[in-house]
Amino acid sequence: MGCTRLRFAIAFSFLPVICPAQGVRRSELAQILNFESQRTEGFPRGWGGGPRETIFADNNIVHSGKWAARLDRDAESAGKFSTITIGIPVDFTGTRIELRGFLKTENVSEYAGLWMREDSDGGSVAFDNMQNRELKGTREWTEYSIVLPLRSEAKNLVFGVLSSGTGKMWADDLQLLVDGKPIWDVPSVERPKTSLDLDHEFDRGSGIGINELSKMQIDNLAILGKIWGFLKYHHPAIASGEHHWDYDLFRVLPQVVAATDLAAAHAAMHKWIGTLGNVNECSKCASLTETDLYMKPELKWIGDEKLLGAELSADLRRIFRNRLVDGNRFFVSLNPGVGNPVFDRELAYPGIKFPDAGFQILALYRLWNIIEYWYPYRDVVGESWDERLTTFLPRIALAKNRDDYQRELMAFIATIHDTHANLWSSLQVRPPVGSCQLPVVVRFVEDSAVVSGYSQAEAGAATGLKIGDVILGLDGTPVKQLVNRWSPYYAASNEPTRLRDIARSMTRGDCGPSTLEVRREGQMVTVKAARVSSDTLERQAGMTHDLSGPAFRRLSTDVAYLKLSAVKIADAGHYIDSAKNTKGLVIDIRNYPSEFVVFALGSLLVDKETEFVRFTAGDLSNPGAFHWGAPLSLRPQQPHYTGKIVILVDETSLSQAEYTAMAFRSAPGAIVIGSTTAGADGNVSAIPLPGGLQTMISGIGVFYPDKKPTQRIGIVPNVEIKPTIAGLRAGRDEVLEEALRQILGPNIPAAQIEAIAKP
Repeated sequence: MGCTRLRFAIAFSFLPVICPAQGVRRSELAQILNFESQRTEGFPRGWGGGPRETIFADNNIVHSGKWAARLDRDAESAGKFSTITIGIPVDFTGTRIELRGFLKTENVSEYAGLWMREDSDGGSVAFDNMQNRELKGTREWTEYSIVLPLRSEAKNLVFGVLSSGTGKMWADDLQLLVDGKPIWDVPSVERPKTSLDLDHEFDRGSGIGINELSKMQIDNLAILGKIWGFLKYHHPAIASGEHHWDYDLFRVLPQVVAATDLAAAHAAMHKWIGTLGNVNECSKCASLTETDLYMKPELKWIGDEKLLGAELSADLRRIFRNRLVDGNRFFVSLNPGVGNPVFDRELAYPGIKFPDAGFQILALYRLWNIIEYWYPYRDVVGESWDERLTTFLPRIALAKNRDDYQRELMAFIATIHDTHANLWSSLQVRPPVGSCQLPVVVRFVEDSAVVSGYSQAEAGAATGLKIGDVILGLDGTPVKQLVNRWSPYYAASNEPTRLRDIARSMTRGDCGPSTLEVRREGQMVTVKAARVSSDTLERQAGMTHDLSGPAFRRLSTDVAYLKLSAVKIADAGHYIDSAKNTKGLVIDIRNYPSEFVVFALGSLLVDKETEFVRFTAGDLSNPGAFHWGAPLSLRPQQPHYTGKIVILVDETSLSQAEYTAMAFRSAPGAIVIGSTTAGADGNVSAIPLPGGLQTMISGIGVFYPDKKPTQRIGIVPNVEIKPTIAGLRAGRDEVLEEALRQILGPNIPAAQIEAIAKP
């Protein structure tokens, strides 16, 4: 098994590949986890991980025994985090798995913690890394624990300890427990093998090479892609997992490519379907109930004999009539209690060498059909989804190398118009490319790219760029041209969010000097600045637009302020008690909430049971159908806040932030102030793609109780207010200032409002 990718659960950030120690027997883990098998200084025995030069076996500072592990990072350390890791097969059963251990920190700048991840064939299915516990600074030995449900589809468990940023951390006396028992005491079980375990014909590649495609071949391949996806979710032999369906595609694909006309392609596909076995007439057939139906499957095409021919159309109609009634699907399930689709049986094929036309076409077919059958926002994708299959077939199939393949996938994913849907594994090849960046934060304000801060204080100021500078050109190219060139590769639900992401990357490039044309207070200025290593920059700079400092404060006697990027569930009641007797509470969601406080805090804002959201979810018996769920409500709890509630949002408000804004907006008299949010709500569903790549989609439909949509629209503010270039230059927070006017009244002098809003 190759190295696995350690993914941090924040802002979809994918970090470098880390190699866990493999081949560790469970009987050896007792000594490895307490580090007492160590005999000399060096790297902890039995562990993998890295960077190697930051990890040590320590016999001076221990919790017990003679040895502990030390992760020691400074400003010169490689990467952004260090970790020690072990990987073991999940050859045991149980309900929960726990990693427990003692940790000690010294001047850790970002955070440290235990981490654990379960992997299925298709990638990660459960993960925790303690990031939200904010274990940083200096703390003495304390025992910590993380717990994951043991997922039935998990095949490998990867776990360890990590430290991010700079500082030292120690780990000792770790335990790995399954339902409370040490892992080495849990009996092994043999997992039943599936078609994915037994069919290895194309493990080294599809063997399909395509140098060019005619219009006829493209049209035939588009039909094959639709039929392949239809059979995947409807044919009983495929839907139940009897075939390695990806590899079955490679068995028919050459015949379709070689077909001399449409009739020959039809014949090849008809013969192929015949090899899958008989489809018996159902005794109890699946049916689509119209009750609470939001969206029907789009399957008129299976009856189009002009498109498919008589025999092929008859095949598909017979299969549809006799589809599985129990709703079980091998390649997709619905997350219990949530309803978003889970694609944990999709393989990522990380070892494939490119170009490989077969696997490249497979990636397009897989993703196109997931959108067709399991995307709850299929109806707001926009342009013809069929046409996009035809358009991108030659672009993706004929990509000449891995980077081109990834960029073409990015461009295809961008046409879904979902801020959650990006090729998150491959952002390094998204333009502009380069390992260095100017140490400044850029934000689009008044339709211009504006310097709004620094991502490294000293280096940022040293560039000569000032807050409020409007960047007109980079290295001789106007910014507007660059935006037009890069936009097709940036997936987003709406244009403000696309510009948000372009702004975050636009100064990236090769290390060394860069020339910028800048407008500064009406004057044209040329600035020569040096790009620096991206590893030296503050990752979170500019990611939020809230106030620095603690989660809660009083801005004045009459105004309380709460930012959700630092909020704690346990402190919800304390926040409301502390806001008592104020005229208004500003809840700043120009960020991503640090904890899920929708109900813990929302219940303290309403005075009666209040509906705030309803969902749609897919139908396993009727792929492509989505049904309404019942509305969810906030139920009032004490202490209750009685003042005015003002919620702040903008383009940084994404997903859970938008969901939280919907909930809090339902409070009596609450208003939303700011600008368009990211327009992507709903639990995400990860989708592995060939080449070890990964994207995701918004997995459930999120609507207001009256069924008004949110996707692509976002949270529409009651009062729209955006920053201005002049405001940025003056260090003002104009959105917060408007919130204060809403609470204190329009007659409060502007100077007083500005003074209260200053951080």
